[in-house]
Amino acid sequence: MANDQGKYDVGGVLMDRPFKIRRLGHFGINLEDLDAGRRFYCELLGFRVSDVIDLSKSPRAQQIGAVKDPRLIFTTYGTDHHAFVIGHHSLMGDQRYPEVNTNQITWQLGTLNEVVQAIDYLRGREVPVVRTGRDMPGSNWHVYMKDPDGHTIEMYYGIEQVGWHLQSKPREMYYRRFNETPELPQIGEEVELEEARQKGIDPWSGHRLADNGERQYNVGGVLLARPFKITRIGPVGLFVKDLAKAEAFYSETLGFIKTEEVNFKGRRCVFMRNGTEHHSLGLFPVELRAEFNLNPRGSLMSFGCEVGSYEQLRNAVRFLKEHGVRFTDTIPADLYPGIDYAAHALDPEGNCIQLYYYMEQIGWDGKPRPKAMRRPVASNWPEHLEALSDTYLDQTFQGPLG
Repeated sequence: MANDQGKYDVGGVLMDRPFKIRRLGHFGINLEDLDAGRRFYCELLGFRVSDVIDLSKSPRAQQIGAVKDPRLIFTTYGTDHHAFVIGHHSLMGDQRYPEVNTNQITWQLGTLNEVVQAIDYLRGREVPVVRTGRDMPGSNWHVYMKDPDGHTIEMYYGIEQVGWHLQSKPREMYYRRFNETPELPQIGEEVELEEARQKGIDPWSGHRLADNGERQYNVGGVLLARPFKITRIGPVGLFVKDLAKAEAFYSETLGFIKTEEVNFKGRRCVFMRNGTEHHSLGLFPVELRAEFNLNPRGSLMSFGCEVGSYEQLRNAVRFLKEHGVRFTDTIPADLYPGIDYAAHALDPEGNCIQLYYYMEQIGWDGKPRPKAMRRPVASNWPEHLEALSDTYLDQTFQGPLG
């Protein structure tokens, strides 16, 4: 509940909303061919499958009827149960928003309190809340909503962590799923684990993550199946029909901070953040979609995947091209400010994956680096780059590379 000044207590700090987004947690895209998508995102980019669920008997599938592929494939690059999810258009798409080809854009909050407080806050502002509760797999407590263009936005707390044993929770532990707003407080994960043991459930019987391919590439002293490692996801770029309306939703309702805007061929493009990164979200007017020769039916402009170094970025481009991946050079550097060297790969259905190694970091004063002080990007990539003041400051990947 807000105080007399309209402020909310978020962990003892007064803020404009009863929650604070920390980062992009996971992201999902709808495809027509899940097997081709799995090969591209897992075998080539290196996401690992953490779970596959069959939704053919779900209420949603029953309502739709003709579902071409009922699978939902969860993948990860680190210890979060999932960071990237692929599903079929016929199952995960929304007929009210036929151009939306993302199935979820998911932002992490700091506590379960914030999730529950966000629900009343959103409803009080007449934001369409789709559902609340706790999903399995992943075990994250959440609230789902729609943005003005129909993208499904999730805010969550507490995603399951997949540790050194590389196994997800077994299906038998899904009895802790919630389909409604939870009462607070809830028991913690440690208590859940002990409760499951007392029920005779083997916590080590879940899906085991596996990485396909021969480990033949030396990546920072570790042998991996490809010559690079994704260490972070985001930013997400979206084509929107009404940029001012979308900008207002993300800034005024969800609390994103505008870092910068760019005028491209008379069209305003906005870059927003929720942490120290230059931007975690880019909003682009849909009229620009044809300009870049991207998927003509999708609202996704790009999905970012950061790799561990400039050397890995160069090796990633070489590796992917050797395996037949198409790239596009239609996206100018002006439309990814805060990132210098980047490559834009196309998945089998023409969706753009932005590969990069560096993101400008915003300090205590909240100001980005002036454009004149940014590194110019050469068309012929040099073998080495000079370090910037914030080079690798955004590389927060924890745990072993493989």
